[in-house]
Amino acid sequence: MKRLSIAILMLFVVVSANAQSKIGTIDAEYILAQMPENAEVNKSLEVYNEELQGDLKNTIGKYETAVKEYQETNVGLTDDVKKEKENEIIGMENEIKGFRQKASVMLQMKRSELTGPLYAKIDTAMKEVIQEEGYTQIFHSGSGGLAFSREQDDITLKVMEKMGIEVKPETMQQAAGSTTTEN
Repeated sequence: MKRLSIAILMLFVVVSANAQSKIGTIDAEYILAQMPENAEVNKSLEVYNEELQGDLKNTIGKYETAVKEYQETNVGLTDDVKKEKENEIIGMENEIKGFRQKASVMLQMKRSELTGPLYAKIDTAMKEVIQEEGYTQIFHSGSGGLAFSREQDDITLKVMEKMGIEVKPETMQQAAGSTTTEN
């Protein structure tokens, strides 16, 4: 009898806790991709990437010139001068390698800088939908991080509508397909 009472009590606690929670999902990356401002972000990133590539090309040009000059003149140089020139060339090689690694990080930082205000807009609209509909928890459903989500729990399209982003029929199917997945 005691076990039955405890089981009923536990069932009641689980049911009442469940009744008080409203859980939803959102795909902020999908919303970002649909925002008109995202095209400008992509253009700015292309320009920035081209600047970085130009800087890299200039550095590689200096490196190639130094190597060619060294190859043409190394016969008549003393060992100390040869060693100095070789160290300069090795330093330039390391600079090029480091720049390539830094460029990737710099591009990612620029992306974050440019998309930050867009994510803030998404966040504001999401909070409005959460408030209006009484959600207690929202999970991000993009990038395959969510194993399963019911279509009716997804607030992605509601947030897009709140932001004034036109929701086209094919957009709704894509959004539904991106958040209702099983792995």
